[in-house]
Amino acid sequence: TPTTPLPVENDPRAVFERLFGASGTTDPEARQARMRRDRSLLDAVNGELKYLGLSLGPGDRVKLDEYLEAVRDAERRIQLAERQSATELPVVDRPIGTPSDYAEHATLLMDLLALAYQTDMTRISTFMLAREVSSRAYPEIGVSDSHHPLSHHQDRPINLQRLGLVNEYHFRQFAHLVKRLAETPEGDGTMLDSTLFLYGTGISDSNTHFHEDLPIALIGGKTAGVSGGRYVRYPEGTPLANLHMTVLEMLGTPVESFGAGTGSLKRLWV
Repeated sequence: TPTTPLPVENDPRAVFERLFGASGTTDPEARQARMRRDRSLLDAVNGELKYLGLSLGPGDRVKLDEYLEAVRDAERRIQLAERQSATELPVVDRPIGTPSDYAEHATLLMDLLALAYQTDMTRISTFMLAREVSSRAYPEIGVSDSHHPLSHHQDRPINLQRLGLVNEYHFRQFAHLVKRLAETPEGDGTMLDSTLFLYGTGISDSNTHFHEDLPIALIGGKTAGVSGGRYVRYPEGTPLANLHMTVLEMLGTPVESFGAGTGSLKRLWV
């Protein structure tokens, strides 16, 4: 539904197989063989369903329609993959599991996301560097405190300093994806030029759960006319949804309303 978040997928192997199938590699011949196999399976399923639908009652027909929609979705994904099958990709083997190291895990998922962009399997994604109420500690950067308790810092300097280290560490992971796209040629520029990242949080002061003056970064978007390298401050009370509406407008899909939004923002475009 419009208010239900999509389920999170943090298993690199599952992400790889969703994008490139279970062939185990991005090698073009393996991708083509997998698509031919998937296509033949769907053709067989569709043939059986046509006959099955004739003998079902109304209730079962609803369930069958839902199943058919799932089949059609699979067909659309195969068709998209077929259109992109000629795209040259670095040969990448399927991940064997989920890395225990946080930075390695985040980097692997971001590399898969970059591959998805390269093949146009998707150009829309959401990436969470940490879940809400996370109890993760970050001993690799000298922070042994759990993230969520640390976020209720009580204005103690040591807590603020450690929380700053965590925020910086998260941003460094994101910088890997930005760098990857900035180094990927596309058209007359780079993939970063035609991609717009919105990086931020829904809370500005985690100690009091304060939801105003949110620190949000827009990165990329040169092709859409985004003017970067600036700090822009908007009037108090401006809804974050206004930024979402502005981004949608930049992408050529303007909407009349979104969440608590009151309209698009100015001063973001060139």
